[in-house]
Parts: sequence; structure tokens; C-alpha cells
Amino acid sequence: MGNWVDFAAVKQHLGLASVLRHYQVSLRRSGRDQYRGRCPLHQGDGREAFHANLTRNVFHCFSCGAGGTVLDFVAAMEGCTLREAALKLQGGADRPQIQRPTLQLVTKKSKTPSPLGFALRGINSTHPYLAARGIEVATAEKFGIGFYGGCGIFSGRLVIPIHNARGELVAYCGRAIDRTQPRYRFPSGFPKSEVLFNLHHAAAAGHQTAIVVEGFFDCLKLHQAGIAAVVALMGAALYESQQRQLLERFRRVILMLDGDVAGRRATATIAAHLQQHASVRVIHLPDAVQPDQLSTEAIRQFLQAHTPAMRLAC
Repeated sequence: MGNWVDFAAVKQHLGLASVLRHYQVSLRRSGRDQYRGRCPLHQGDGREAFHANLTRNVFHCFSCGAGGTVLDFVAAMEGCTLREAALKLQGGADRPQIQRPTLQLVTKKSKTPSPLGFALRGINSTHPYLAARGIEVATAEKFGIGFYGGCGIFSGRLVIPIHNARGELVAYCGRAIDRTQPRYRFPSGFPKSEVLFNLHHAAAAGHQTAIVVEGFFDCLKLHQAGIAAVVALMGAALYESQQRQLLERFRRVILMLDGDVAGRRATATIAAHLQQHASVRVIHLPDAVQPDQLSTEAIRQFLQAHTPAMRLAC
């Protein structure tokens, strides 16, 4: 019957890190136990398309679509079946010498997210979930947002591209379209505190005033209302790096955070810090109301009531 293979034992006792070292795969650390680099399987475009999580012992290439466990990786590298890969790792005659690393796996971690060097393909910007949230197709296409049915951690989610201040793609966020948790999935170790969502578009509008909101959909809805200079915190805090980037480009700031306890607390804290460096106005929404829940007309009415002299539109 041939050699018996304990697949579970192989995956449990053999780390992906050892196998990557054996095949001399050079990756850069992008978070705790998260690494990325050029795909060793297809050697194609995308200098950071290959992602590996050493805690979960899984990998995925966003370019060629390969992914899976340590067994899948060895099978792909050796051009063999999963059983043959398991035999190699379990102790076959031609087993890779995995315990003898030949190349350092990581380089020094960079706090500022680097450009991805690849883009997801097959994003559907006409998915019904977007319409249900009040997002027009034209808006989704402009922001590159849509449903992703491919492989990887964002499979079956709405993907939202995130760019740095120079307009370079640095990450994707995956938003669940059902009750799946987490609701928003970021790449492991992604430093949200270093990025303001949509800052590159907001700065290009050429205005002196920026509106700051909390979430992605808040930003999208304000954009649809004709507000070009809008950025999202991706949370309810303005960090030092985000503040610096904001004040380098705008002289005036309007805070339009959520109308809940967390949003009001964040508004007070952020306003107190920003008032030392810029002109700040606050738009208080009704209790439990978020900007993305407002109609285009309601958004414009709130802005006109609170900022009558400020030029905000596209």
C-alpha cells in the first residue's frame, strides 16, 4: 500500500519558514509573522505579490493565485502531488534539508507601508452590496472598490484599495458582505496609523479645506455629494503621522465623525490637537448617525449649515 502519510503531523511539526529558507526565498517582513516578496513559484510580475503568514503556516500569491499550506508550497515547487510532498517532508530519501537554512528570510521591517507592486484582478464594482450601501458604480470604479472572488484572505469580500499620499497602492482592506468576522480585514501588521484613506485624491483637488470622516463608506458618500477633499481615518483616532500629512496639505479641517459616543469623544480629542495648528470646525451629527447613512442632499445641507464660506465642492 506504500508509505503511510500523516498529513496533519507534517503540517503541524514543519514550519513554513524552514521550507522557505530551504528554497532560498527572500521575503520582507510586513507585520508580525507576516512576510511578502516576489513569488518563487511563477517568478512573474509583482515584487510583493507573494504573502506568507508564519503563524498560520499558509501562503498566497495575489498574482498567480497559488496558495495553501506548507504541503501545497512544496508540491508546487517540486511539481509533485501533495502525498509526494508529504513524503519528502516526512522523511523520504529525497527530503529537502529543511533544518539547514541557507538564506535569511527577512530584512528590517519598515514602519511606512511600501507600494504593493501588484493589483488584484477581477474586482466587480457592480456587486449588489455596493448599491445596497448607496454607492454608485461610477464611485466604486473611481476608487477601485468591488467584490473579489479570487483566492486569498480577501476572497468573498469587498476589497478596498488603500493608497499613500503619493497615490501608490500600499494595501487592500477586505470588507465582509455578510456577518462574517472580522467585518474589516486588513493585511497583518498594516499600519493604519501611517495612512489617510483618499488623501492623494483630496490633495489633488487643490482646496485649502479637508473634511475628515471615520470610515471608507463615509468617504465614498461625501465624494458622491461632490466633496473632493475628504479623507478617512480608518478608525476613530488621528495619529501623529496622519496629522502631519493632513496639515502639510490643508490649512483648514472639518471634522464629521460618527454621532455616537466614540465618535463624539474622538471629535473632541482630535479637535483639541488640530486647533493648535489649523482652523478647525466640527459638524455634530444626530445621535447614532454616521455620514454614510445620510443622503446626498442631507450631506450637503449639513455642510452648508456649518461651513457656508468654505469652498468644498469639486
